[in-house]
Amino acid sequence: MDLMNQVTPAVLFMAALGILLATVIAVAVRRLYVYEDPRIDEVEEMLPAANCGACGYPGCRAFAEATVKGEVPPSKCSVNTAEDNQLIADYLGVSVGESEKIVARLACAGGTHVARMRARYAGLNTCAAAVMAGGGGKACAWGCLGLGDCDTSCTFDAIHMNEFGLPVVDEDKCTACNDCVVACPLDLFSLQPISHKLWVACKNLEEGEQALAECEVACNACGRCSVDAPEGLIEIRNNLAVIDYSRNHLATPVPIQRCPTGAIVWIENKKTIKGAEAKRIIRKTPLPLQT
Repeated sequence: MDLMNQVTPAVLFMAALGILLATVIAVAVRRLYVYEDPRIDEVEEMLPAANCGACGYPGCRAFAEATVKGEVPPSKCSVNTAEDNQLIADYLGVSVGESEKIVARLACAGGTHVARMRARYAGLNTCAAAVMAGGGGKACAWGCLGLGDCDTSCTFDAIHMNEFGLPVVDEDKCTACNDCVVACPLDLFSLQPISHKLWVACKNLEEGEQALAECEVACNACGRCSVDAPEGLIEIRNNLAVIDYSRNHLATPVPIQRCPTGAIVWIENKKTIKGAEAKRIIRKTPLPLQT
């Protein structure tokens, strides 16, 4: 009997404590509850689950939340097909929106057939490793090393190395995910709207003759493109032609016509066009090692 008298208060205390804690939790859940629009889950299911960040958001979930809130149109997802984006728009009852396609562009045309090597690199077969090991042996310190870090990093199979050791971007597959930009240790890639048709395929900052001694298609800072372009569109800065894309509405193919090396080009319908006076390169074999 004495044992029962001792146990009963303990049981009652624990029961009361349990009820109290349950009440506190229930009140906390009610007060701290945050409503989440169920449409977010539905929109996320319609997205490609790539989580590539090309839309400007950290992942598909964040993009779905922004789309449901009306902060961004469905078309901003560059990985989805146009049909899938339209399905999202129809589901939310909004316009699919317009979004200009953005693609990765390479600021180098110095393949093995036009750019010289000072040394043969032997080591880990990555551009990052080659840069750390004396620059990889290329005469042009700004030139593409051709070891394919960009190709390896692209999860959308949008980049392939050509016969001259240069990466070629497939605009149809490119989603502007930025992986190649991050992967290139020489910062040769950048993301550009396809309306940026005028393009300088070079980053060499050497003076004219020195630049050409390293690469036959380098910008030699002759300034012809700047003279021929609408005022303010192109300037020569640090021995390199630089395009002011805030004036892109003024861009025409005219500035490429007198470029003697073809360093400045016009890109349209997935074709790279050089000017009439650009040196024609017919060589298909690598240049000999520079000594």
